[in-house]
Amino acid sequence: MAIREKILNAVINCFKRHGAKGIDTPVFELKEVLTEKYGEESRLIYDLKDQGGELLALRYDLTVPFARYLAMNKIKKMKRYHVGKDFDIAGQFDPMIPDAECLKIIHEILNTLQLGDFLIKVNDRRVLDGMFAVCGVPDNKFRFICASVDKLGKMSWKDVRQEMIGKMGVTPDVADQIGDYIQQCGGVSLVEQLLQDPKLSQNKQALEGLGDLKLLFEYLTLFGIAEKISFDLSLARGLDYYTGVIYEAVLLQSPAQQGEEALGVGSVAAGGRYDGLVGMFDPKGRKVPCVGLSIGVERIFSIVEQRMEVGPLFRKIQATETQVLVATAQKNFLRERMKLIAELWDAGIRAEMLYKKNPSFLNQLHYCEETGIPLVAIIGEQELKDGVIKLRSVASREEVDIKREDIITEIQRRMSES
Repeated sequence: MAIREKILNAVINCFKRHGAKGIDTPVFELKEVLTEKYGEESRLIYDLKDQGGELLALRYDLTVPFARYLAMNKIKKMKRYHVGKDFDIAGQFDPMIPDAECLKIIHEILNTLQLGDFLIKVNDRRVLDGMFAVCGVPDNKFRFICASVDKLGKMSWKDVRQEMIGKMGVTPDVADQIGDYIQQCGGVSLVEQLLQDPKLSQNKQALEGLGDLKLLFEYLTLFGIAEKISFDLSLARGLDYYTGVIYEAVLLQSPAQQGEEALGVGSVAAGGRYDGLVGMFDPKGRKVPCVGLSIGVERIFSIVEQRMEVGPLFRKIQATETQVLVATAQKNFLRERMKLIAELWDAGIRAEMLYKKNPSFLNQLHYCEETGIPLVAIIGEQELKDGVIKLRSVASREEVDIKREDIITEIQRRMSES
């Protein structure tokens, strides 16, 4: 929980830094809200039996409930974060400015969490649809082919090609044309190259998408993150509701030490633009353009946990937030410890003491080392007589006498500096 809290705090602090409000929506939604919004992923929705006259289902993601929330409350503009891992910008704005900010947020979070080298892959649904059209894919097969393309990376091109031909029924020639495109990746130069492509440049949708991607790269350069962005034509993102720019962040290297088994982890963040989703819930079909991202908190959590097991790449995370242990080296000082710890608690200091009348001093120090408590406030006969508290640093073992009336200020000073 301490690791999870640290990760969530880093994510939420970033969302707040970018001006987002926190909201939450119910874990259950009406089944009709969720169905036919996810395409192939719809099979992953958990249905519930009739709940007092309503057919419910567990929400599959946080985006569809957010769109429903915007439509229900007639909200036209909002920047929000949701349950600590989703961030969205809703509203009609100039092209690619909110999209660039979403990519900057992913970059900031992954930098803060220090998970190692990463890359953010970017594509556009309009470029994909335009590419399918010029390669000769029938309209009614776009989404199925899109789902196959999305498997590239998990499957070889040979297997993806076979699925397209055998399962989706496209001709080998069409599959090969798609393969020529989707095996390309690069930066803004690839965007410019495709704008000149004889086939793609004839497709209105593809041209719109490529034009926006060119503008996006310009903004990403201004944000100083363009070198971490790859325009990847194989990125498809299986969800049906995406309408424009899509993106996915992946770790480039295993966090394992050399010679140790690599840790297999998929994408750690993803998102995109979904301009049509809110209109599905509005009785008058009013659209609210939206772009958002989701941080893979559970995947990041598993990486950090494994890192702590395979080596000292992460410093030991303290399970509690205790700042000081109130201790004694002598017998019959329970009442004095209790008086002192009450003063510390009342001053807002996070403090503990062992629940024994006469604990051994060694056991008290061991407890601090095991749990990561940085300070020990020691009280005994001499300290009581002199009107002081002995303050010990667990790390350096250095001890100093502090006047009893100054102990709270001194602990607060040390904690603010750590």
